[in-house]
Amino acid sequence: MKDSRYFNLGLLGWPVEHSLSPVIHQAALEAVGLSGQYRLYPNPPTSEMIIKLKEILEELRCGNLHGLNVTIPHKQTVIPLLDDLTSTARAIGAVNVISLQEGRLIGDNTDAPGFLADLERSMNGGHSGQSRAIVLGAGGAARAVVYALLKAGWKVCVASRRPKQAQELIKELSTISSKPGTSVAAISLTPSSLKSYVSDCDLVVNATPLGMSPHVDAIPWPQQIPLPAGVFIYDLVYNPPETALVRLARSAGLAATTGLGMLVEQAALAFEQWTGLDAPRSAMRAALTAFVQRRDDQSIKQHGG
Repeated sequence: MKDSRYFNLGLLGWPVEHSLSPVIHQAALEAVGLSGQYRLYPNPPTSEMIIKLKEILEELRCGNLHGLNVTIPHKQTVIPLLDDLTSTARAIGAVNVISLQEGRLIGDNTDAPGFLADLERSMNGGHSGQSRAIVLGAGGAARAVVYALLKAGWKVCVASRRPKQAQELIKELSTISSKPGTSVAAISLTPSSLKSYVSDCDLVVNATPLGMSPHVDAIPWPQQIPLPAGVFIYDLVYNPPETALVRLARSAGLAATTGLGMLVEQAALAFEQWTGLDAPRSAMRAALTAFVQRRDDQSIKQHGG
């Protein structure tokens, strides 16, 4: 029997016109037999930004919207306007999902569990108790990744071109890193600093925007240092579908993946919050893969490739 509920969902941020979220969520709605739409809510950082944020959140509070994703630059800005946060969102200090629960607007963060779920899928099961990861970057994406890895028992090194930001990150996540088996350190993202960490590294995560379209040739890993033997490379960048870092890793015989799987997984967790249904992950992944392929084929035709 077809579910009669109708879901108005959306993405709040700036810019949002190139987002793949509508593709993923529309496929999810159709796969489970729900009617609805997933719309974009662009809100640039202007003097009117907070007013518009409040207006959109009021649509959610009064039931005209049934779920919101949040992306940059509003993942932190929206927090004071919400009624409460989940423990994950509070620890990370960022929100990417908002839902109405018993009349209250609740902010959550599905980036961290979405990353971890896709990492374990990509690595065929996970890691040992002594697994070590290097996370490149110390911004919002890195916070979610470091939080997820520490919760899963990894030893983490945060390498950033802004060491002060990295130090602030690990300080704020110190309660997690104090758990048995975990540790976190912060270093500069330079060849000299990385040398002492690469020999026993199991995972490198790029949590910087380097390599993202249109700057597709940028690589966050210093060219002076070879990628560690046997390391798994996880690049959160997913546009282009094969980043320069992933290409470099594969050419060296290493296993590597982009953040497309994380994009699906974090969307699936949000979908489950909003609808109360199991997310159709296979359908979501298939729709995303097909869309990206069509987009790339069209781009090749336009540029005469």
